[in-house]
Amino acid sequence: MESLILNGTFDLWDFICDVYFGSKSWFYVITGVLYMAGLWKMFEKSGLKGWWALIPCAREYQLSRCAGREPEGRMLSVFTFIGILTATFGMAPYAALTGTGMTKEVAGTLVLVISFTLGIVAIIYNIRIATGLIEVYGVKKRWMVLWILMDAIPAMVWGFNPKYQPAWKVEDIKAELEKLAHQGSADVMDEGLTVNLRDRTVTEFFQKKVLLRDIHMAIPQGHMVLLLGGSGAGKTTYLNAINGYEPAKAEVLLNGTNMYKQYKKMQYEVGFVPQSEMMRGKDTVYYTLLDAAKLRLPQDVSAAQRKARVDEVMEIFGLTPVKNNLVEKLSGGQKKRLSISMEFISNPSLFILDEPDSGLDGVMARELFVQLRKIADTGKIVIVITHTPDRVIDLFDDVIVLAKDSARTGRLAFYGSIEDARKFFGRDRMEQIVKSVNRVEEGGDGLADEFVMKYAEAQKVGGAA
Repeated sequence: MESLILNGTFDLWDFICDVYFGSKSWFYVITGVLYMAGLWKMFEKSGLKGWWALIPCAREYQLSRCAGREPEGRMLSVFTFIGILTATFGMAPYAALTGTGMTKEVAGTLVLVISFTLGIVAIIYNIRIATGLIEVYGVKKRWMVLWILMDAIPAMVWGFNPKYQPAWKVEDIKAELEKLAHQGSADVMDEGLTVNLRDRTVTEFFQKKVLLRDIHMAIPQGHMVLLLGGSGAGKTTYLNAINGYEPAKAEVLLNGTNMYKQYKKMQYEVGFVPQSEMMRGKDTVYYTLLDAAKLRLPQDVSAAQRKARVDEVMEIFGLTPVKNNLVEKLSGGQKKRLSISMEFISNPSLFILDEPDSGLDGVMARELFVQLRKIADTGKIVIVITHTPDRVIDLFDDVIVLAKDSARTGRLAFYGSIEDARKFFGRDRMEQIVKSVNRVEEGGDGLADEFVMKYAEAQKVGGAA
């Protein structure tokens, strides 16, 4: 019995060493304990619970929050988890590969290559987080070398030495940005799109994450609107909230009707064209649109009415001459127009397009946007995402600018006319506006918080500019 207990104790000790320290060497155990102690104090300085330092995977993520590098922390947590599995199960991956008939040499090489690749990627993310910590604590860049070689030393110094204080606290940033919440909301329009979005949240990596917050606007009928924002600013999340695909804590009304409460009825009033084209290459243009009509039009629409609507849409988008052509034989511009036609078949009041000009040259893109302008002029609301807005900006009425604030939450930095946007941001080109709100590490000017606050204050006094 005593032997059994001793063996069990040693097995548990081996497991703890593998999970927490990656080694059974006393040197690594001691430095691991010092590292966690330093992290505990660093977390407390940043306004987080210190005990996160004791939880593998979670501590990497929380450290990234302290560094302002949350996306990198998520990935590093994943790689840390993979490392724990490898330490726990030992040669299980190798055994699994050889069990499939793979030779020992090939299996060994494959496991080695995968492990090496994951290790390199983990180091890259660790360097990015360390870069953020260096900025937050305002120390010299040479600390990077020490962090990579012996992270316990900078963790202990930054954590326990009162001389080193972070430039900001994680929770303080949230509290400051939450003050920017609009006290009012957009007035509901009987004709047009009204959006009063309080927040859109998800739960990931041990906490609730706010993807979008406080977005209020009213878009009149007949307006063509440009949606701008850098990567991760929440453009797609915002559009999914509008069309009801991913409901948020919001009130979204189209021509006075609540999109969420009457979703089945309103789904015919919204057309959404994704960036990727989902069409069968062996179908003709006509039968592609006829199939779309069967799916998109209400069930009480007769076959004759469906065919008439297909003919009408083909005429609008200039597809009548190629109605009998196979989809795979169409040009890039024709495929784009067909993709848009499939959603326009239901004659929606709100038309949303995600990069409809992707892959098109300037002339073809211009022609496509001219067509969208004509659709808006019939009284529709057209919202478009494009990464080359300046070549067609004269065709738009308004612009929505979303930006990631310091807490990585998508916020409304501006909504208004094109000319007002230029005055508000002090930039002539839309691409310069996006650059101004993008984070510095993304090649931007890092002014998102400034413009989010400026717009929020402007709304309180009754104007955006």
